[in-house]
Amino acid sequence: MRCAGAMAALLLLAVAGTTVQALEVTGDLSLQPRWYPQSPAWPGQRSGTVGLVLEPTLYTDITATASVTLTPYYRFDSADSRRTHEDVREAYLLTYGQWGEHDWELRLGVDRVFWGVAEVHNLVDIINQVDLVEHPRDRPKLGQPMAHLTLSGDWGLAEAFVLPYHRKRTYPGHKGRMRSRHSIDEHALYESGARARHVDAAFRYSHALGVLDFGLSTFVGTSREPSFVVQPRTPTDLSLVPYYGQIRQYGIDAQLTTDPWLYKLEAIYRTDARNLLGQEEDYGAFIVGFERALYGVLDSSADLTLLAEWLYDERGARAISAWQHDLFLSGFLALNDVPGTEILVGLLSDLRYETRILNMEIKRRLKGNWSMRLESFVNLQVDRKDLTYDGQRDSFVGAELTYSF
Repeated sequence: MRCAGAMAALLLLAVAGTTVQALEVTGDLSLQPRWYPQSPAWPGQRSGTVGLVLEPTLYTDITATASVTLTPYYRFDSADSRRTHEDVREAYLLTYGQWGEHDWELRLGVDRVFWGVAEVHNLVDIINQVDLVEHPRDRPKLGQPMAHLTLSGDWGLAEAFVLPYHRKRTYPGHKGRMRSRHSIDEHALYESGARARHVDAAFRYSHALGVLDFGLSTFVGTSREPSFVVQPRTPTDLSLVPYYGQIRQYGIDAQLTTDPWLYKLEAIYRTDARNLLGQEEDYGAFIVGFERALYGVLDSSADLTLLAEWLYDERGARAISAWQHDLFLSGFLALNDVPGTEILVGLLSDLRYETRILNMEIKRRLKGNWSMRLESFVNLQVDRKDLTYDGQRDSFVGAELTYSF
C-alpha cells in the first residue's frame, strides 16, 4: 500500500507541473449492509455489519498523447477492523503512439489487469492480488505497481509487464465473519530475499482468428496465492503465516463463439508451487465451460443465459486453492427493461467433497444516479474435511445502495 500511495503522489506532482486539460471525476459511493443468519462461531463476531465504500476515479489529459488516471478506494466496516481498509486501485500515466505500422501503449504506475474467459474463477489471472475481505468469490483486486507495455497490429496484441512490488492477500480479522478457524498473521514470509520487492515479469500474446479468441501467457515471480506456515500461539491456538514462494506459470485462455453457444477454456501449468502440505509440487489445472443464450424468453423482451463450468486441479486434496474439482452452474436473466433489471442464480458444487454453495443476485437501476443490488450467499452444505473451505461456513444476505457520479 505504501508503494502504491507513493506512486499516486508522484503522479499528482507530475500533473501539477504540467498543463492539465479538464479534470473528469466519476465514481461510486455505496452503502453495504450484511446480515448473517447463523450464530457467530467465534467471540466478538456480529450478526449484522454495515459497510461504506467510496471509489472515485479522476482522469485528465496532460498532452495530446498522454493522460493520468487515479482511482483511490476506501471501505469502512462496522465490525471488522481488517475489512476497514484503503487502497490505490489505479494511479497510472498512460502514453501511446505508433511504431511503424504498429500501435504502442505504455502505462506506468498502479493498475488493474484482467485475464481470462471463465465466470466463477480465472486461473490465468495472476497479475493483481485478490482483495479477499471484499467478497468470497475472488473478484475484487488490489492495485498492482507495474510498467505495462502493449504492442498491437494485424498479427495480434503483445503485452509485457514488469512488476516491482508484491501485494499481500487480505484476510478477515478476528471479529470478521467468513474467517478461518485459525487466525491469519498480518505479516508474511517470502522465499525471495528481496521479500515484497522482488521484481516479477509477465508476458501475454492474444489474438482473434474468426470465431476463436485466445491468449497465451507466462509469469515468473512471487506467487499471488500463498501457502501457510503453522505457528503455535498458545497450546490450543494456532496462527497461520502466509508464505509466498517463487513460481513460474504458463497459461492459455480461449473462447469459441458460435450462435448461440460460447465454449470456454482456461488452463495453467505452474512450477515450484507449494501445496497444502507445504511441499513444492508442479501441477496443472483447467476450467472448461459453455454458455447458451436464449433470446426472447416466453415471447418477452427478456434474455436468459445458461452457464456450466468444470474446474479441475490435478493436486486434488493437496491443492491450496478451493477450486480442486468443482462444477458451477448458473442462470443469468436480463429483463431488458428500462431499469436494467438483472437476476443471477449460481450453484457451486464440489465434486470431491460434500460442499454446496448457492449465490443469488438481483441488480436494478433506481431513479437518477441511484442503483441497488441484493445478494445472498448460502452455504447449503460444507464438508469439514475440505480444509480449503475453512471459513466459508457463514451464509449471508447483503444489500448495496449505490450513488454513481
